[in-house]
Amino acid sequence: MKIIYNLERVEASFLASDHHFVGHTFCHIERRQEGMEAGLVERGRGHVNRVGYVKRIIAKKRKPHRRVKREVLTVPKALQQLFDACTQTFKGPATVPSPQDVHKLCHILDNMEPEHVGLSRDLQFFKPGNIIKENQRVTYTTVYKCDNFSLCIFFLPEKGVIPLHNHPGMTVFSKLLLGTMHIKSYDWVDPEDPDKLLQQPSKLRLARLKANKVFTAPCDTSVLYPTTGGNIHEFTAITPCAVLDVIGPPYSKEDGRDCSYYRDHSYASFPNERTGEVKEENDSYAWLEEIEMPENSEMDGIEYLGPPITETPF
Repeated sequence: MKIIYNLERVEASFLASDHHFVGHTFCHIERRQEGMEAGLVERGRGHVNRVGYVKRIIAKKRKPHRRVKREVLTVPKALQQLFDACTQTFKGPATVPSPQDVHKLCHILDNMEPEHVGLSRDLQFFKPGNIIKENQRVTYTTVYKCDNFSLCIFFLPEKGVIPLHNHPGMTVFSKLLLGTMHIKSYDWVDPEDPDKLLQQPSKLRLARLKANKVFTAPCDTSVLYPTTGGNIHEFTAITPCAVLDVIGPPYSKEDGRDCSYYRDHSYASFPNERTGEVKEENDSYAWLEEIEMPENSEMDGIEYLGPPITETPF
């Protein structure tokens, strides 16, 4: 699927009262990309999203003949460690991280704070009482992207949804930085045999429920793998949320990693006539029906305004 978006004007409001952060940023973005890099896209509605980044401004002291040094923003150690670890872990599109690499990345992500990517709990976006109610679309920003991996942040307004979708051949680390979110995820019962479909016109496919629970930041990093760990998942924001995703490798239609969307049906809705293997545990299974990209999968892309990453060769 070809993704095209034209984001004409995105306002990023800077507000963190504890540190007197003030600022205004206007972005004009026009890009073309394929796949779901994070789902997807502005279709010309041209509305304003309000997602802020922390930007410190040092006030000048009113003393004669003295220069005030302005603070030099540096890359937070945790963010740089994350980038370096990803560079060492994801060596190519076929990379599935080893248990040691998974442990290392999870340890770094578990210790990451919103401020490490330029966010703050005091930002307007994360205050439920100040949400723009008519705008329930998800926003994303790309911190870094290469052929081997990408770092993305997703901003979900209250009740915002990233619908049920898959990650073909990919490993994804998700760290909930802010907010409370419901996550539902599935894995295929027959991941190596996509032809084992229920003989229905809609071509339903049997999946095993992996997770169906509410998470509140701070919480442990979740990991999904190409065939396990809840590779097909859905996010629903209970409060405004920010999620940092490490995706390796990124979506790529040319390389066979296009995104597919699904609708889940209860197992009892379509009794499995071909096997009785899960009849006694049908609450743990569901039929997934592949569908066209839902309207609520559209996302707005904004420029990343947090601390930059320093690329270091290995």
